[in-house]
Amino acid sequence: QVQLVESGGGLVQTGDSLRLSCAASGYSFSTYLMSWFRQAPGKEREFVGGISWSGGTYYAESVKGRFTASRDNAKNAVYLQMNSLKPEDTAVYYCARRKGSWTSVVTIDSYDYWGQGTQVTVSS
Repeated sequence: QVQLVESGGGLVQTGDSLRLSCAASGYSFSTYLMSWFRQAPGKEREFVGGISWSGGTYYAESVKGRFTASRDNAKNAVYLQMNSLKPEDTAVYYCARRKGSWTSVVTIDSYDYWGQGTQVTVSS
């Protein structure tokens, strides 16, 4: 069965960096676009960034220039390097998969499998 498992979250200070990982299994990983979303307490889940099977990326404006998505198709893994973290980045971070192009990539309903999430807390 399809599984997505995130790891790498933690408690850091403003300006620090973290690298999140998402291990995928149970499907042909290299044929899917993978994205990261986040959800802060009391807020809706929001798109953070995505990476296509070939390595093309797209980011939310709020993280552009600070976050970088990457993937290793040989290891069935996708990563999110987060630099210059801010308190407003505090959230549970999820990875998710979808078929197809970048059309509607920010739309939650266009993804069919999600991980369980990993908590990122940035203290001021």
